[in-house]
Amino acid sequence: MKTTHPLDKTLALVHSDIRAGHFTGNMGQEYWNMVGPFGGTTAAIMLQSVLKHPDLLGDPVALTVNYAAAVGAGEFEVQATPIRTNRSTQHWTITMSQADAEGHLRVTTTGTAVTAIRRETWGANDLPMPEVPSPEAVPRLSIGPKGVAWLQRYEMRPVSGTLPTKWDGSGDHSETLMWLRDDPVRPLDFASLAALSDTFYPRVWLRRATAVPIGTVSITTYFHTDASLLAQVGNGYLLGRATGQQFSNGYFDQAAQLWSETGALLVTSNQIVYFKE
Repeated sequence: MKTTHPLDKTLALVHSDIRAGHFTGNMGQEYWNMVGPFGGTTAAIMLQSVLKHPDLLGDPVALTVNYAAAVGAGEFEVQATPIRTNRSTQHWTITMSQADAEGHLRVTTTGTAVTAIRRETWGANDLPMPEVPSPEAVPRLSIGPKGVAWLQRYEMRPVSGTLPTKWDGSGDHSETLMWLRDDPVRPLDFASLAALSDTFYPRVWLRRATAVPIGTVSITTYFHTDASLLAQVGNGYLLGRATGQQFSNGYFDQAAQLWSETGALLVTSNQIVYFKE
């Protein structure tokens, strides 16, 4: 008997009759992260609402997601609205809402997206994939701490930059390289790619070797691929690289890139993260 993949279960949105682009969904705990869902899951749901909109034009080019409040388990609503459609590009606003304890609908997440019809042009890659061992040559990361279910949804094979073994403040860099893919394996698509771009642990933990409280405020993901290239990747591994750039006054930014096994740069992302002393 075929079972639904955990990500597809999470991404299952129902297009309501209230208005175009209004969807309802149900947040389970397959991708739970202590007090709420893994942020990549939320980003994937926001993008999924655009991908399922009946007026969608083209494929995703950019997605920005702003985390205004934690999303809880249970029903939620998403509204995706195309605010401007041109000949080959489309601009979107997205909001996710959920009822609070008193039953009042509150916005938890806001976002924007750009989709476009891609046209064949000249191209070049000025960010080649780093030279690393093959995925099969790198041991898989063991399952993480109890209560962080989302880590079980990804196969991670760190090449370098794993979590510090000693939290003693002796960190001296913020780069991680690792192979990763969905677990169970699943053909890559734009929604899963959005989630995968947020699978790196906070750079401040590596840079400081100190486990301070953190929270992503906003993440922007740029897609450098089309559906045909994603189909070629299938359920293969992606090589991910993440680095921090500036840590200051309670915030740091985190840049990430994902390449296919053949070296195609599929996605880049940047996020701003809050941290406490």
